Amino acid sequence: MPRNQPSPSAVTRRDFLRTATAAAGAASLAPRAAWAARPAPSNRITMGVVGWGMMGPSNTKNFLAEADCQVVAACDLHKGHLQTAVTTINTHYGNQDCKAYRDFREMIARDDIDAVMIAVPDQWHALLATAAANRKKDIYGEKPLARTIREQQAIVKAVQQNNVIWQTGSWQRSLPMFRHACEIVRNGLIGSVQRVEVGLPGGHHDFPNTVPALMKRLAALPDKIASPAQIVPGTPAWDLAVTQPPEDLDFDRWLGPSREEPYIEQRVYQNWRWNYNTGGGQLLDWIGHHGDIAHWGLDFDRTGPSEVEAFGEFPPANAVWNTATVYRIDCTYRKEVTGYPNDVVMTIAGGHPAIPMGAKWIGTNGWVWVDRAGIDASNPAWVKGWAAGQPKGPALPDDLRKVALYDSPGHQRNFLDSVKSRKPTITPVETAHHSTIPGHLGLISMLVGRKLQWDPQAETILHDDDACQMLTRPYRAPWRLA
Repeated sequence: MPRNQPSPSAVTRRDFLRTATAAAGAASLAPRAAWAARPAPSNRITMGVVGWGMMGPSNTKNFLAEADCQVVAACDLHKGHLQTAVTTINTHYGNQDCKAYRDFREMIARDDIDAVMIAVPDQWHALLATAAANRKKDIYGEKPLARTIREQQAIVKAVQQNNVIWQTGSWQRSLPMFRHACEIVRNGLIGSVQRVEVGLPGGHHDFPNTVPALMKRLAALPDKIASPAQIVPGTPAWDLAVTQPPEDLDFDRWLGPSREEPYIEQRVYQNWRWNYNTGGGQLLDWIGHHGDIAHWGLDFDRTGPSEVEAFGEFPPANAVWNTATVYRIDCTYRKEVTGYPNDVVMTIAGGHPAIPMGAKWIGTNGWVWVDRAGIDASNPAWVKGWAAGQPKGPALPDDLRKVALYDSPGHQRNFLDSVKSRKPTITPVETAHHSTIPGHLGLISMLVGRKLQWDPQAETILHDDDACQMLTRPYRAPWRLA
């Protein structure tokens, strides 16, 4: 049997789940009370979860709420986090069936696991996702798709070759307000789009609130330090910031394929985002949200920009936190490539008050803007009845809504439905890949200090060998991307 084909047992189980879904099709349209009776074990999707940091707990709890999903395994490199995960899962089910793993490879080797949820630091995305896909596991994976474009290409290839279902954690697509804004654009109400503004956060954010304790230790130093972005090697502040890893964290494995570096608490748990060795800063952390929505409104899910020019402000490259604090990226989408009636310029900015958070499409006949805080448009009638925090508002009138976009019942629910039906999710792997490319190219442009020419078909940077080298990154032994 060819190695990229599912095993007979996997096919049998998926066919069984698909058949069960078809039989329950009418019930899926009824009130959710119709699902109150928990399905038999043979009808449930069994899942393993990897990562119990920021998104792992909330993703897992959403899956626990779905009666036709059974979380049977959890994996984390931090003993305390792992124990919390297992306890949370077992408490929900009232049993002790969830098994704990420190090595993801042992977990995905289980033939009785249908799907995995991956919520780990960026440096691990590609290794975990490709390994899970090669084990024929359907995958719910967090954004950004991966740390580099070449890693993203590897994930896309693995998912496609193994015919597995992929859902990206770009959950804004499952919110009616974002879909409504995109339908305004896709149905031509604002005319032909000329420009798009994508507002993202700037600076850094201390998610776990570990910085105050470090600042207290540094208070006696003659040089006043206000942020980890000011701490560099060879200084007393650095010496105080570096400590031994806690005994309950396998720090060497946590670093994985990334460059070896000393343990500093303020750039590990959740704050790994602010160190380019493990994350991509606010830009890569958010491009899979508002950049993804911008693409959805333009129908650019399978294409990309031809030119990218970016400017940014950075802390010292060797600082504890070294990711861009202010940035602006201008992307030109050529009509010859996209098939759109005209060229479109998209500006992605963080730390620029003139471009607020969210996605704004500006066309020949008006504009529309959407963010988690709300929705607005040049014509108030288009967004009448919609408000932030409101689950749903009125759809466009039928005579205007010629294009009706994918309507997801909820991001985790949509994934489970797709696992059963084998139909694509609302954010499949190809969409995640293309939504993130402008962010990756913008970062490369900032770092090399010049405009980039990008070939969206060949997916490579043209005429710039130095920039091309940044499409990938070296892997620390013994890790390698298959």
